Order: sequence, then structure tokens, then C-alpha cells
Amino acid sequence: MTRKNRKVTIPVSIGYGMTDIMGGGAFTVIGAWLLFYYTTFVGLSPLQAASIVAIARIVDAVVSLFMGSFTDHFYKNYFGKKFGRRRFFLLIGAPLMLVYILLWLNGMNFWFYLAVYLAFEIIAAMVLIPWETLPSEMTKDFNDRTKLSTCRMFLSASGTFLATFIPGLLIGWLGEKNADAYLINGIVFAVLFMFCVFLSWKVTWERELTPEMLAEMEKTEKAKSMAQQLSGIGKLFKDYASTLKVRAFRKHLAIYLFSFTAKDVYNTVFVFFCVYCLNVSSSLAGTLLSMSIVGLPVTLIAGVAIIKYGPARLYVFAYSLMMLCLGGFFLVYQFPTENKVLLLVILAGVYQIGRCVLEFTPWNVFPFIPDIDEMITRQRREGLFAAVMTFSRKTTVAIATFAVGLLLQSGGFVKGSQVQPQEAINTIVMLLFVGTVGLLLVALWQALTFHLNKRTHRIFVEEMDRLKANGLKQNVTPEARHIVEDLTGYRYDDLWSETPAKAMKSATPSSSLS
Repeated sequence: MTRKNRKVTIPVSIGYGMTDIMGGGAFTVIGAWLLFYYTTFVGLSPLQAASIVAIARIVDAVVSLFMGSFTDHFYKNYFGKKFGRRRFFLLIGAPLMLVYILLWLNGMNFWFYLAVYLAFEIIAAMVLIPWETLPSEMTKDFNDRTKLSTCRMFLSASGTFLATFIPGLLIGWLGEKNADAYLINGIVFAVLFMFCVFLSWKVTWERELTPEMLAEMEKTEKAKSMAQQLSGIGKLFKDYASTLKVRAFRKHLAIYLFSFTAKDVYNTVFVFFCVYCLNVSSSLAGTLLSMSIVGLPVTLIAGVAIIKYGPARLYVFAYSLMMLCLGGFFLVYQFPTENKVLLLVILAGVYQIGRCVLEFTPWNVFPFIPDIDEMITRQRREGLFAAVMTFSRKTTVAIATFAVGLLLQSGGFVKGSQVQPQEAINTIVMLLFVGTVGLLLVALWQALTFHLNKRTHRIFVEEMDRLKANGLKQNVTPEARHIVEDLTGYRYDDLWSETPAKAMKSATPSSSLS
């Protein structure tokens, strides 16, 4: 299914975005509840529970690197020709979502949980990496891509809400000490994820194959020697490293990683903070996390705001609001009052506004990064960028999760105990406030100098289209030159080489621009 004569309508955008109910929902449940479930019901230590997530995500991060390049070239084989180089993986990934149920079986050992979690991470990567490239595949228009990303993030916010509301509801209904609540939750979400991924496959399409792709398909593949295969792997890693030469992508990646890791630390520690520091129930903690429902209208507003104000201002708004609310949580902890629950609900709701904008913005920016790369390489490498994003994200969240587990255990956390020593409580407080705020401050620092927005992207694409139409480089306007250099990090005169093979070699980063 190609994009010729296809329009990006609201129903299409909703269908595309359904997969992020899985992307947002599955890992929200895992981030908020998995460590708590494994340490409270399964009997694993904090370090063992965190190791499951860390080991699986490190292995999956490496797999994800190859997945991006694999989908970029998947059009050459039978299944890619028949089902599409990206969409094929949504089709086969849909029924595999049922593996999610196995994460929540009680009474298994460490190795079982590690194997199942590793399998689910790989399945999720197999779906999400090609799916993330589809806005760039389906349309070149800024507003259409924003429409797709806005619907995606609206549905991601819906998944986040369901992932916090339903567990809290089940825990409240079945009881604080009933592990079946987590298993039922896993079954409900696994079936939902399967349906969502299948629907995204059904409604999406891909860009037409270029003449270069068609010519490459006609070539007869020769058997490669071991040296050639090793050389190919080396070239693949060079290609991944080359994505970091794009200045806008470096900043985008830094913003994404530090802000999302801050959110992960908050989600991982928050239930522990509520139960052991504030002495409230885990079902109330679930209710507070389910204040993410405010993200539904906020996502729609953010979709308008990103067009009007640009990503940088949304980042500043989101991080400032989240840090303000974290300060409020700290005051509630330090100075308990009779109105504690009401204050927690208000703070949780306002925090979720910032969290929603934080999650919304990077994935609205991502579809425009390959356009900037094309000016340097004269290639479309959406899969590479998606793989680097996924690899980096999974690596950092693995490190962060392992660090949280290690610090909890070294801080004196006692597995399975309803009462924790003061040292463990202090560790939880430090992780929540110092860890989260520190990461947000680094992301804010990068966001203040991020200049990709609707206006700069339009000027950038117009300049690239002019060059594609054999326009002379000396006729570039001063504004277009400045924007191209600012976003790429390269001198304008070194860009747009005659052939893609020469592009990366002839373009040299400017130290004043990088």
C-alpha cells in the first residue's frame, strides 16, 4: 500500500496511533508496577528485579540497532515486496503481543522472568521501530505529520492512563495482597495490544520505492565472504554513528533521553514513595498515577501549541511544571497535613500535564530529523534514526532501572516487608527528587538551544527542494543558509554533494556550529 493518492485523515491518524497504546501502556505498567510486583509478591530482591529489566533491555537495545537497518532494506525480499518493508512487522507482531501475559505469572524463578521479559522487549522493538518510521513514509507535509503524531500521542496518553488506572482499580477490587490483580491486568492489556497493532497495520501505507531502490532489487545478490560480512557489519555501525553527526538529532536525542529517563525514575520510584514514605496504599498510588488522564485533552492542545510555538517552548513548559510539582511532593512528605490526599491528587494531576507534554514533543519532532539528514547524505534513513533512538532509550532506561534497584538494595530496602528502615526511606526520597530533577535540568539545558520548528523546517525543505530541482547553491538566501547550517551542524557549501556516496565524505562538521 503506497502513499500515492492517499490522504492522512483523522481516522487514518487514529489507526496509525493505536500502536502507541501498546508503546505507552505496556512500558508504563512495567515502569510503575513490575519492580514493586517482583519484590512484593514474587520474592525477588530489588537488585534481581532491576537486573531483569536492565539485562533484557541491553540485549534488546543491540537487537534494535540491527532492526532499523533491516527494515530499511527489507523491500528487497518476498515478504517486503508483498507486505511492505515496515508494515510486515506490525502484521506478525500483533499476535505475539500475548507474550505480555507471561510477565505477570506468579511463582516462577528469576530466569523465567528474564527470558519472558527479553522476549517481549524484542517483540516490542520489532513492532515499534518500523512503526515509528511510518509518518515519514506516509507524507512529507508538516501538518499531516503533526496530525499523525498528535493522534499517536493522544492514544499514548490514553494507554498511559489505562496502564495506571486499571491496575489501581484491580488492586482496590481484589485486595492489596492479591497477586491475581496483576495477572488479570496483564491479560487485559495483552489482548488490547494485539488489537491495536493489527489495526495500525490495516490503515497505514508506505512511500513509493525510489528508482535507486528498484534498480537495487534487480541486482543478483552474490554470496559474501566472511570478510565482506564483517565489513558490512562495520559499515552498519558507521552508519549508526553517522546519525550523531546531525546537530539537530544530537540535541533531540539528548533532550529525549534525559527527559524520558527522568520520567522513568519517577514512575519506578513513585509507588515505593507512596507506600513506604507517605504511608498510603498502593491502590491510591495507582490512582495518583492514573491522573495521567489529564493528558488526553492536553495532547490535543499540545498539537496546536507545537505548530504555533515550536518544540523548545513546550519543553521548557513541561520541565518547569514537573519540577514545580516534585517540589510540592517533597513539601507534602516533609510537612504532613490532614489534607494530604487532596494535595497529592492535585499535584499528581498537574505533574501529568507536564509529563504528557514531555512525551508528546520528541515524537512529534522525530519525523523531521530524516529530512535534515537527507541534506547531508542525500539518502532516506528513517530506519537508522529510529533504531538509534530505540537503542539509546533502552540502554539508558536499563542503566537507570538497574541503578534504582542497586541503590534501593544498598539503601537497606527489605523485600516483602511492609515497613522499611529509615535509611531505605531516605534512599527512595533522594531517588525521586534529586534523580528526577537533575535529569530534567540537563534536558532543559539542551532544549533552550533547539531551533527545529514549523518555520525552520519549511525553509529547510524548500531549500532542499530547490537544490533537487538543480538550483545553484550560490543563490541560497542568507536565512536559508543559516537555518541549514544550524540544523545540520555543517557548512552550507559542504552539503548536497553530487552523489550520496560522496555526501558524508565531502561534508565536514563546523566546530562553530556543532
